[in-house]
Amino acid sequence: MSKQGILLVNLGTPDSPSVSDVRRYLDEFLMDERVIDISAVGRTLLVKGIIVPFRGPKSAKTYQKVWTENGSPLLFYSVRAAELLQRKLGDDYCVALGMRYQNPSIAVALEKLKAAGVKSIKVIPLFPQYASATTGSVHQKVMEQVSKWQTIPSISFLNSYHDEPGMIEIFAANGQKYQPETFDHIIFSFHGLPQRQLIKADDSKKHCLQSADCCSRLTDVNRFCYSAQCHNTARLIAESLSIPKEKYTVTFQSRLGKDPWAQPYTSEVIHSLGKGGAKRLLVFSPAFVADCLETIYEIAEEYDLEFKALGGEKVQLVESLNDKAEWIDVLAQLAVRPV
Repeated sequence: MSKQGILLVNLGTPDSPSVSDVRRYLDEFLMDERVIDISAVGRTLLVKGIIVPFRGPKSAKTYQKVWTENGSPLLFYSVRAAELLQRKLGDDYCVALGMRYQNPSIAVALEKLKAAGVKSIKVIPLFPQYASATTGSVHQKVMEQVSKWQTIPSISFLNSYHDEPGMIEIFAANGQKYQPETFDHIIFSFHGLPQRQLIKADDSKKHCLQSADCCSRLTDVNRFCYSAQCHNTARLIAESLSIPKEKYTVTFQSRLGKDPWAQPYTSEVIHSLGKGGAKRLLVFSPAFVADCLETIYEIAEEYDLEFKALGGEKVQLVESLNDKAEWIDVLAQLAVRPV
């Protein structure tokens, strides 16, 4: 009997923390038209002429701080998740892992499934919330690759799982270990997106950023809005932990450039709380299912230092899902559930 193929896809990571490998990674990542959605000429001048040459050495130093004996944490946990999912699903399935940028590539992962003779492929991006720059880019790349095949099996794409109960429970359980009630404030920090990309995702052209609370709840109009999905994920985790609305804030990190991004910015909220006398902050990062540079370094190191400089005592990161058995159970459910 033919197997069913499962393609897990994460964002990607440099092959090593060397300047050359980091520059290669940044070049592929930032040249994606869905990531920096400006003209091809403008993107080329910006990425190849400014960002990669000047940011590469600085980013390499940062990657060196999070690199382990197992390599990149993002890649390590992604590989572990794929291996454990294969074990969980058994021989009726073939699980492959691809990275949208760098290695192992989506092309190589798809060839693995093709060689296994799978009768179908289900694509599961490892991004709970949908965004054109992440999930959309993964879907586009998969379609580009399989369009070259003579025989294309049935393919299905998971759009998002921002409200998946099992995932919410794991994030909540991870946070409960730190006793959220003992912290002055809780932050749910998600990776940022330019506001122009949020507006582009509003097919109605009448909702996005038209009011201060346009993302506060999901509706048929904003069901594909990245920010609205982030707010929904945070609300569900907060409700699971009985965190009152006034004690938590949804924020966005990792800005690039001067254009306005999804707000409020994590760094600014932390500064405001520090100046206001807060001493201990608990930070969830539910846009990432595996700990990586943005969680291990940006939150747990950079934001912690910034907060302490303002008189704070601790910014405590809540670890991600990584290779927890409960997360593998959730992935298995997503893999076998009809789209």
